[in-house]
Amino acid sequence: MAQFEAKTTAEPDRLVVALTGECDLSVREALASVLLDAVGRAPLVEVDLGGLTFMDSSGIHGLVTAHHAAQERGGRLYVRHAVGVVADVLALTEVADLLRPPSSEPSEEGGRDA
Repeated sequence: MAQFEAKTTAEPDRLVVALTGECDLSVREALASVLLDAVGRAPLVEVDLGGLTFMDSSGIHGLVTAHHAAQERGGRLYVRHAVGVVADVLALTEVADLLRPPSSEPSEEGGRDA
């Protein structure tokens, strides 16, 4: 089983879900549970990927599923701080564009924030 952790923190205008470790098939259910819980509790959910060292298609599926659930509720889910292989996977699948942060927040890495 992959080393994986998800922590949810409430901020004044959103919930932040910080993911760390490796996000693969073995943690698919845990990822789905935490993300769907977050979008059910807040209209704006930020997923901080800065602590992830690996993400496969299971992680992509979890993010996109939670994105659709947020949209159905009139909310929004977006990702931030993806780096390395995680940023590459998001870019290759075009999920980085789908889950781009709101335009009112400046990018910290020159457009490669997701």
